[in-house]
Amino acid sequence: MESTRIYWIKNMVCRRCLKVIKQELEEINIEVLSLELGKLTVRAFNLADTKIDGKVAEVLHTNGFEIARSEEDMLVEEVKITLIELINDLPAHLKEKTSEHLASKLHRDYKTLSKLFSKNENTTIEKYFIKLKIERVKELIQLQQYTFSDIAYMLDYSSVNHLSRQFKNITGISMTDYKNAEDWERKFYDEII
Repeated sequence: MESTRIYWIKNMVCRRCLKVIKQELEEINIEVLSLELGKLTVRAFNLADTKIDGKVAEVLHTNGFEIARSEEDMLVEEVKITLIELINDLPAHLKEKTSEHLASKLHRDYKTLSKLFSKNENTTIEKYFIKLKIERVKELIQLQQYTFSDIAYMLDYSSVNHLSRQFKNITGISMTDYKNAEDWERKFYDEII
């Protein structure tokens, strides 16, 4: 008996654990058909669906993740993944507003997505996206390949001053102070909220 199962995974919004999860599932004879940010498809033979669910949940839990159980949880994860994809593909020059991009990509009204996100994450989509962008700015500063103006341009800020104000508001220090610091502090995308 063959069973294929699809799971949406909460807080899997960066690529660092994909390899480990795949390896651990395959070690317990659960074949990974696809594994991408926030979504896992597996196949197993001679196991009941509840047994597969339990084993997958255990592997995910061990690695700090959990299965999204509701449609609301799945939509929130899709919002996060969509926003992360935006900041990873540089330069991030959107031809539309972020709200329009999310609505068209997820086929939902933005107002609905916004209410759902705020309810589940206790922050707004806008604040979450700003925090994501600031973490990306930190990464680009650390690479020491770009000027602050380059970084502002790549992340679609209207000016370097706008970026500087937002950076200081979120981190408490200026971009220059961050660049000159000896111990750079950054968060993984899945730790941001």
